[in-house]
Amino acid sequence: MTDVLVIDKNGSIKETNVKNYIEKELFKKCGFKKSDGFNKEGEWSIKIDKQSYNILLYGKTTGRANYENKYDFPPPLDNTLFFGSCLLICFKKNESVPCDLTTELWDKIYEKLFGGFEDLASTQEEDDNEIDELENIPKKFKTKSGYLKDDFVVSDSEESGEKEEGLTELSCSSNFNEDESSGLTSEDKLFEEMVLEDFETELEEEEYESSSEDEMFDA
Repeated sequence: MTDVLVIDKNGSIKETNVKNYIEKELFKKCGFKKSDGFNKEGEWSIKIDKQSYNILLYGKTTGRANYENKYDFPPPLDNTLFFGSCLLICFKKNESVPCDLTTELWDKIYEKLFGGFEDLASTQEEDDNEIDELENIPKKFKTKSGYLKDDFVVSDSEESGEKEEGLTELSCSSNFNEDESSGLTSEDKLFEEMVLEDFETELEEEEYESSSEDEMFDA
């Protein structure tokens, strides 16, 4: 009897065993009624605890919708879509008879095939013990938000002052643009007003003379 692993379509791993290793009969361990499409789809070679192993994966790459296998297989089979259950069987290097593949052994192989997983507990401890470089910096050298002042980070008060200064410059610029857009200088405006006053005066005199002549004619 040899222990093998069956991975169902939901990603759950179950240990089972085969009495005799007959490749054509492995589909039955995965619950398939027929062997059609059930083949060896991949193989991993790896060394664990000074022992070299070959892990064979059997399964189907064609099937019906909603029967996709949700398990994350290691590279290079991480992008291969399988349907229904899959089977893993293990061989020691240069041996033709399979050896036991337990979930404990597969966990070690799985981790190594993915390049190892980061220990989150140890990294969290390192983060907690990490020294804050800004902790010993005097407050006058930091902004209200706690950042170090430099050419790129300014304090809130400086930023507010820059905004107000920018608004003043914009206002002055707008007034200048209005005068500039008219195309007239202050001297030009003064001359224009004087000409307009002379024209109105002449117009009033002409109207007065015209009305006097009309009165003489009527008489």
